[in-house]
Amino acid sequence: MSIGIAIIGSGLFVQNAHLPAVQATPQLTLKAVYSRSLKSAKALNVDVALYSDDAGSGKTYHDLLLREDIHGVIIALPILSQPEYIEAALAAGKHVLSEKPIAGDLKRAESLIKYYKSDKVKNNATWAVAENDRFLESYQYASQEILKLGRILGFRVVVSTFVKVDNEYYNTPWRTKPEYQGGFLLDGGVHSVAGIRLLLGEAAKPTAVTAYTTLLQPHLPPADTITSIWQTAAGVPGTFAMSFGTTWSGSEFSVACENGSVAVTGKKVEVRQGLQKDGNSTVKEFEGDNVKAEVKAWAESITNGKPNPYQSPEQALGDLEILEKMLKSGEGNGKTESLQFQV
Repeated sequence: MSIGIAIIGSGLFVQNAHLPAVQATPQLTLKAVYSRSLKSAKALNVDVALYSDDAGSGKTYHDLLLREDIHGVIIALPILSQPEYIEAALAAGKHVLSEKPIAGDLKRAESLIKYYKSDKVKNNATWAVAENDRFLESYQYASQEILKLGRILGFRVVVSTFVKVDNEYYNTPWRTKPEYQGGFLLDGGVHSVAGIRLLLGEAAKPTAVTAYTTLLQPHLPPADTITSIWQTAAGVPGTFAMSFGTTWSGSEFSVACENGSVAVTGKKVEVRQGLQKDGNSTVKEFEGDNVKAEVKAWAESITNGKPNPYQSPEQALGDLEILEKMLKSGEGNGKTESLQFQV
């Protein structure tokens, strides 16, 4: 069965990732595109019906939602714009895959989840939140290897990069002058939070955070660097350090366990048995497109009626909570912030 869908948004990530992913997913058929301007909708260069706020009568977003041949929508709009589009789609009975983060802040995210669980949603429409890092084969393999190595003893995350003023993703109005908390720390950092949460699993889920934040580059307000300590349900702490404004470059997600350790560096995973200084290690490298994997998973969830747990709003709420609490802790000069939405 082919599922008719529409893409809502036409930005760089839609062009570079979502559109190719839809085209590579046999279960999906693209029927329409909506963007806030007809010019931007045309930028996708696809031979489907185009909708926009300036396309004339019968061509608005709400007109698109009236189409019976469209069963789902992929929503990739600016962070603060997405919630109203999500609610409208669910009210029209359309399945939704919306880009991360789930919302700009916890209060709006909670209200979205409440709406999703209300009788305002028609036709048993489902809502999935996209987080492509949960579909990285390297993270999924590493998470299974961690389970084999016994109790978690600690972890560290280091993510370092420099977002230049000519970066194509930076040069969108809603990112250059962010009206949402954290700037790139929220928009980009939510991926790293999702990644380490997957590696830690249920036994070592975070329960509290302390953090310090700063702005190193004036073009990346309100903050571009965060250094944090997390306390976990397993009773062991770990560190999370991320900067979008440093001359360091690279990332590593490392988890130490009773019987060895696992380190994820990009698409490479090193699994070490025993102590680091004398243990045997194996290294595996992974390929694959994680956006195509997550879009395929969404299509399968619609077909079989079983939402994918990696795409649940509750998982996305957990990601957002940690980011928001780290930012609040930073504002409070390292004040400890407890967590309540970790699943």
